Amino acid sequence: MTLATPLSLIPSAINHLLAQEPWAREKLLVHKGKTARFDLAILQLNLTVQADGTLCSAAQGDAPSVTIRAKPEQIPLILQNRERAFSYVTVEGDADFANTISQVSQSLHWEAEEDLSKLVGDIAAVKIVAGAREALQTAKAARQSLTENIAEYLLEENPLLVRPQAVTAFGDQVAKLRDDVERLQKRLEKLEGRRP
Repeated sequence: MTLATPLSLIPSAINHLLAQEPWAREKLLVHKGKTARFDLAILQLNLTVQADGTLCSAAQGDAPSVTIRAKPEQIPLILQNRERAFSYVTVEGDADFANTISQVSQSLHWEAEEDLSKLVGDIAAVKIVAGAREALQTAKAARQSLTENIAEYLLEENPLLVRPQAVTAFGDQVAKLRDDVERLQKRLEKLEGRRP
């Protein structure tokens, strides 16, 4: 028995979502046989569109029709905001295929309650998903609060950072002082020129 690697599970997970969205399979079906390479610098994933609009891992040596590159540090941004995901990547190759991938990836959603209900029943699935959502919201609120507290500490309590308004005000004061010094220098030069 061979264990599946995390990368080999990705086509199955995507196909599970595609199974719930016939329109998405129809959009992909137009690109049957084409391969998309997702290059994340630390790993590459090659997926080919099959005859039924689902995806499979590409065969070794298949040249990609489109290559979508993202830097590893951009992955959290992409996951947070799927609607803008393609603004963080570079695309090479078949623009129409890339556009289809973008549309499908923005619109696919996992119906967790539906999948869980098959395992634990409808009521338990609803409660589990609601609890997970609440935990996620609590974690987001805690992260936001921590970020604000750290920023306040670094700005007010132990000023290691400077507010942008303070930097602007300091720059304005330096410019005013420079102008004042230049005016004073010109006055001094005038006074020196009047000396007998």
